[in-house]
Amino acid sequence: QWRKEGISKPLQVRMGINTGYCTVGNFGAETRMDYTIIGREVNLASRLESVAQPGEILIAESTYNLVRDVIMCRDRGQINVKGFSKTVPIFEIVDHRKELGATQSFLECEKDGFTLFVDIDKIRNYDKDTVVEALEEAAKRIREKLIV
Repeated sequence: QWRKEGISKPLQVRMGINTGYCTVGNFGAETRMDYTIIGREVNLASRLESVAQPGEILIAESTYNLVRDVIMCRDRGQINVKGFSKTVPIFEIVDHRKELGATQSFLECEKDGFTLFVDIDKIRNYDKDTVVEALEEAAKRIREKLIV
């Protein structure tokens, strides 16, 4: 329908999600009331939304701790956030963990110097050999490397 109206660019939303307590309600004076939400947790969600790229969902650590068993996330490190004295750990939503309790289609591991996110369902048959070769080469280099 948007194309019929002359809008050809796709809609890309960015989101910031945080979990915590906040204050919700009507604020203002008798002559002008606004229904709004305020608080530190709301401000953090707003800041996360501001740094997210179009099509990206960033979540705070408090939210990550609640959803990590259901939602696959990528650690994006820590950022400085206006209004917060300490850096804030953030995570990017990657995908929903499908078929919980069944064979997982996702493999993931993240350590210093190593990040692996594999969605087996999305690897095309004609790419399978290339992916396996890359994994084998990585394993070979890791085994050969003397780590002190």
